[in-house]
Amino acid sequence: MFIADKEFQGIDYTQNRLPKGDYENCLFENCTFAKGYLDNQNFMECTFANCDLTNTNIKYTIFKESVFKDSKLVGLRFEDCNDFLLSVQFENCNLTLASFFKVGLKATSFLECRLIEVDFTETNLNKAIFYNCNLEKTIFFQTVLDEADLSTSFNFDIDPEKNSLRKAKFSKEGLIGLLKKHEIKIV
Repeated sequence: MFIADKEFQGIDYTQNRLPKGDYENCLFENCTFAKGYLDNQNFMECTFANCDLTNTNIKYTIFKESVFKDSKLVGLRFEDCNDFLLSVQFENCNLTLASFFKVGLKATSFLECRLIEVDFTETNLNKAIFYNCNLEKTIFFQTVLDEADLSTSFNFDIDPEKNSLRKAKFSKEGLIGLLKKHEIKIV
């Protein structure tokens, strides 16, 4: 089933799932998918605004040029998505406990997001933008952050010896997040 240019507003998909199909240029606004199923779906150029996708099954789902705004994405496992053509943007979203294990997210924007305890292990975040994001207890291990911009983000703990940070941008205040493992006291 192919669905294009349609708006879905205020629908609760927790009991009755979204019909399987290819969704192009669709808007999902104030919809609830929490603990539901969006597996094996295709979303191309879709926007999810003010939606709750907490712990939603997104296995084999395609998100191509999809935008998440003001949404709750707690516990989502993006490594379960189909990574072919994966391109997403996040604006003012809660991604607490989300996982991007080994996902390619080149040039992805995270704008004013809550990224607490997110797993970016072995994730490619080359040229990613983290604008004013809370990265408390987020895992960066063997993560590619080359040319990434973290200059306005805070609460991160990134070990430069275990991650690639070539030409990444940090603020002077954020440098402490690169030195935590050394237990240096800056006064």
